[in-house]
Amino acid sequence: MKAAVRSTTVSSKTKTSVPKTSKRGGASRPKTHAPRKRFGQNFLTDQGVISAIARAINPHKEDNVVEIGPGQGALTDALFESGCAIKAIEIDRDLQSQLRVMFFNRDFTLFNSDALQFDFNELSDGNHDLRIVGNLPYNISTPLIFKLLTHLPIIRDMHFMLQKEVVDRLAARPGNKHWGRLSVMTQVDCDVEHLFDVPPEAFYPQPKVQSAIVRLTPKMTSHRPECSREELGKLVQLAFAQRRKTLRNNLRGFFDDSVMQRLGIDPACRAETLTLDQLMDLSLELPRAAI
Repeated sequence: MKAAVRSTTVSSKTKTSVPKTSKRGGASRPKTHAPRKRFGQNFLTDQGVISAIARAINPHKEDNVVEIGPGQGALTDALFESGCAIKAIEIDRDLQSQLRVMFFNRDFTLFNSDALQFDFNELSDGNHDLRIVGNLPYNISTPLIFKLLTHLPIIRDMHFMLQKEVVDRLAARPGNKHWGRLSVMTQVDCDVEHLFDVPPEAFYPQPKVQSAIVRLTPKMTSHRPECSREELGKLVQLAFAQRRKTLRNNLRGFFDDSVMQRLGIDPACRAETLTLDQLMDLSLELPRAAI
């Protein structure tokens, strides 16, 4: 982790002005590439939204920017206005050809790869932490975020377009119906900011769900480093396995009531009511439990 101390932040407040879509609905139909369902392609085409995302990222010339899924290069082009170099990961070979033509005279490096299989350590230059951005395919967004959480020592921040429901889960607080495994495992090491929502009209083709922009910023110091993230992950999977069941039922065979009571936790409560620190306290008991 980094060296200075940063306070924990989980915010759903809009820190960037909410973009307005164009009067014609925002999305102009791309003419050069048919979106492919197997890649979960919904191209962002509304210039107001694109500009708002670029302002939120606010890249600088010296930044090490990594874009996951640049698609037809709409956001890429906006980011290049800062003069930064961009490394992009694109799985669609047809789009790669288009992108190389578009940005032949820019500092642009393109990798043909599945982001879920890509080694992000390859992109670290040792001097500038990665600034990762992307309009992520919604079908891979959660596993990709979990993957990136294992690379936090080389990441400065992440800005993603996601399904709004996923952003709600990332930014959820204890007691909220969205508080769960994704919330816990992200917030333990990142500050989460829900920046603004994006309507379906901003894309082609239009998705059937609302989208949102989220910023994830790795914390400067590790929160409770004595707590293994691996053990916390195991505990969270158990505790949230069946959300409607009590902790006593979900953790049966791993903890008895006395362990939870000793930690000040009611065995009859549900996992969604526990704070991050209470879940971490429980995870520290796992090595003593039969797992």
